[in-house]
Amino acid sequence: MRKLKIILEMIKFEHSIFALPFAFIGAVLGNIVLEHSWPTWWEIIWVTVAMVGARSAAMSLNRLIDRYIDAKNPRTANRAIPAGLISAKEAVVFIIVSFIVMLVAAYQLNMLAFKLSPLAVFVLILYSYTKRFTWLCHFVLGVALGFGPLGGWIATTGQVNAMAMVLFFTVMFWSAGFDILYACQDHDFDRKEGLYSVPSRFGIANSLVIARFCHLLTFVGLVSIYLMASLSIWFLVGVIVAGLILIYEHSLVKPTDLSKLNVAFFAMNGTLSVLLFAFTMLDLVIA
Repeated sequence: MRKLKIILEMIKFEHSIFALPFAFIGAVLGNIVLEHSWPTWWEIIWVTVAMVGARSAAMSLNRLIDRYIDAKNPRTANRAIPAGLISAKEAVVFIIVSFIVMLVAAYQLNMLAFKLSPLAVFVLILYSYTKRFTWLCHFVLGVALGFGPLGGWIATTGQVNAMAMVLFFTVMFWSAGFDILYACQDHDFDRKEGLYSVPSRFGIANSLVIARFCHLLTFVGLVSIYLMASLSIWFLVGVIVAGLILIYEHSLVKPTDLSKLNVAFFAMNGTLSVLLFAFTMLDLVIA
């Protein structure tokens, strides 16, 4: 149990709040739009299990693959694996169990979800290596997190349509945007070690502009979902609130001052996903 606690701290288990609300949005919205009914509680439970399993495996895999890099970086040297609190073998066991949990959950939902789950596994594994050869690594992470709402949609509907893909790209750009912001703090280290990222390639000032553009596309995507699903004023209010949160998030980070980066990254994005899910549910319940 002590080792498990360390692993959960290592993968920031509490940050599952980033991805889960969007997975629930995909699951609920897809079923309402296509089936005109609510998903069952069993579907929601298995979506939750699949998301937790996928994220746990992905974060552990990233920590395992990057353990030597993390050991060199003063910001990450105290992480569990480079600090010797967790062995590589223990991390591998946790990763395998997490992936099995994800695959079992996908099988319990429907065959399309199960057949597409290896693609999600591939992207999750690929992401951890991308910083070694491309500055597009943030967008690969975006694809991985975009599978959350897309997977939720597929889990309850068994199909993919244009609206599901808009939701996928919306979350992809949202994730890529905040990951670019987060990578700014490793700008100097990444350049020194020859690692690839938007900040190491384009500099911090230009990276903030790119992150803003990503989040502008996120806002456009949310408005598109509002129009495509013919949702009510409540969802639109949620979209406006999300837009204001993104504006505030970017106001906290400046090229010469990254001191508030953790607030911008963790607090703002967690708040955005939860509030948007709350307004989506409010819209669907009332409407």
